[in-house]
Amino acid sequence: MKSEQFEVLSEQEGERLDKYLSLIYPELSRSFFQKQIKENHILVNGLPQKANYRIRMEDLVELTIPDAAETAIEPEPIPLDILYEDDDVLIVNKPKGMVVHPSAGHSSGTLVNAVMYHCRSSLSGINGEIRPGIVHRIDRDTTGSLIVCKNDESHIRIAEQIKAHSVNRIYEGIVCGNLKEDEGTIDAPIGRHPVDRKKMAVTEKNSKNAVTHYRVLERFGKFTYAQFRLETGRTHQIRVHMAYIGHPLLGDPLYSNGKSAFKHLEGQTLHARTIGFLHPSTQEYVEFSAPLPEYFEEILSGLRSQTI
Repeated sequence: MKSEQFEVLSEQEGERLDKYLSLIYPELSRSFFQKQIKENHILVNGLPQKANYRIRMEDLVELTIPDAAETAIEPEPIPLDILYEDDDVLIVNKPKGMVVHPSAGHSSGTLVNAVMYHCRSSLSGINGEIRPGIVHRIDRDTTGSLIVCKNDESHIRIAEQIKAHSVNRIYEGIVCGNLKEDEGTIDAPIGRHPVDRKKMAVTEKNSKNAVTHYRVLERFGKFTYAQFRLETGRTHQIRVHMAYIGHPLLGDPLYSNGKSAFKHLEGQTLHARTIGFLHPSTQEYVEFSAPLPEYFEEILSGLRSQTI
């Protein structure tokens, strides 16, 4: 069970109670909260309320979220682009549009469904039945290199490296505008957005330090092709940092207007190009790179020929 308290901010005043909670917890649905409210698991100022209660500034919202029921995830014969595999790890090149693990609204077609079919019973179980083998993740519309752990010992050793920020993670992306400097570092803390709970933001409140190093690869006037190296690994880090300095990723639906001159572009133009780490068994440094996806290459080709 998880119990939490929230004090309503002025910007949130007047919102329905169920909607307010779904914004704080975007992974959970309004219908879920409506059920919890009906069962009096959610209180406002110590009293039960209805789902349509309009919250007021300085209301104290208290909720108790029951532990998620672990459900069996079905293996699915989804093709995987495998960059490397041995008895300890599987390195895959995740395609655009694929969710890493099952969640509300994405119970099938995920990377977990695919690796369960591919690996059968050989996956770490530390993250539970919902996320077997998953030691880190990338966003649905971000493509590229991702580590899957095939046993618990590998999971522990890779997780330790991620926690110590020693995993080498290099991304490539196209940002809007012309970056002023050829290279630079963004050192700005990231936490949950104070109003829009689906977003992260550069903020001092309830944040963690976040550092992104960037380097320009090519310039196209209105757009810049750049490389990013993560020193930390916060949620949406590159997307938040680039929007923070006025250069959001091309097509990003959350941190830019999402519109572009590129037809059929869905989601941010971001690719996890390279991942490097100490192999959990040999303790030797290994590194793997995923080629740019076709859509990314087509955009670059159009920019280079100035046909876009």
